[in-house]
Amino acid sequence: MSMNTFGHLFRFTTWGESHGPALGATVDGCPPGIQINEEMLQVWLDKRKPGTSKFTTQRREPDQVEILSGVFEGKTTGTPIQLMIRNTDQRSKDYGGIAQAFRPGHADITYYQKYGIRDYRGGGRSSARETAARVAAGGVARAVLAELVPDLQITGYMTQIGPHGIEGPRDMAEIENNPFWVPSAQTADKWADYLGEIRKNGSSVGAIVEVVAKGVPAGLGAPIYAKLDTDLAAAMMSINAVKGVEIGEGMNAACLTGEENADEMRMGPNGPQFGSNHAGGILGGIATGQDVVVRFAVKPTSSILTPRKTVTKSGEDTDLITKGRHDPCVGIRAVPVGEAMMACVILDHLLLHRGQIGEGLRGKIG
Repeated sequence: MSMNTFGHLFRFTTWGESHGPALGATVDGCPPGIQINEEMLQVWLDKRKPGTSKFTTQRREPDQVEILSGVFEGKTTGTPIQLMIRNTDQRSKDYGGIAQAFRPGHADITYYQKYGIRDYRGGGRSSARETAARVAAGGVARAVLAELVPDLQITGYMTQIGPHGIEGPRDMAEIENNPFWVPSAQTADKWADYLGEIRKNGSSVGAIVEVVAKGVPAGLGAPIYAKLDTDLAAAMMSINAVKGVEIGEGMNAACLTGEENADEMRMGPNGPQFGSNHAGGILGGIATGQDVVVRFAVKPTSSILTPRKTVTKSGEDTDLITKGRHDPCVGIRAVPVGEAMMACVILDHLLLHRGQIGEGLRGKIG
């Protein structure tokens, strides 16, 4: 299968399947001399790994990352960095029932239509397990950004599960205190009751995840085909199970007037200051220096215990129940994946900007 590489200058290629011996990423374009080790990357993988709460799949994977190349004496060498994560808790027998039938709402059928063969064990490359490799690559990107843009902060959180949004004011300090990465303790409690019922019924539900990058340098991106928001949208849409992406106001911008949507400016001591951020920190494909705000919608997990109508490889009608261990809401573990993709895109565009413009900005205001 082709098309497994993402990025321009900072590039990563993911490899491996859900039930294979291992999966991982090959990271190319990382600057030399960046301090990095397996413990630094493991912090991010531990946020994504399965089995961390009753609201995620009970597949028990340590997601221990190994650095096989590209790092010497604790620093990057500028050569490709090979990252590997071994699979240790596959139960392929759980998927015997779908070897000849396709799960409705799943990529099972399109993979088979395209390639004439598919790895039915957990979905192969279409499994959310692939995202572990992205998080590892994102850990490398974060290490580089920490040295090049030390004030940059990337934070992801859930804003909606099924029909339920955040209730009351947001408290960002609460994100790390609940299994939903939601900035509201009150909301987390209500979501726990709701998802508990969904899980008990053997069903699943979708979610919306928001990722915010603070401290993004103004000027990153480019007009037309190399827009920062173009690559961010592609990055988030490439995550398995994502069906929609918004930047800033997103679809809601269609409901605003010109007066409402305009982010007014006044001159501040260090440059222009914006009174609002409807643009999500990007205008004309180029970062404004404001917070970059991206949201993406994650569909419900396709593997559920309710019988669904489907067809077999031989063209027969049948009903299908999917057994095994699955996320009742895969959006929970998509939060660190969205953060990783944000880090990779921002670093990629930082390197592109420096290659074309150099340090800083060309146009001085004031």
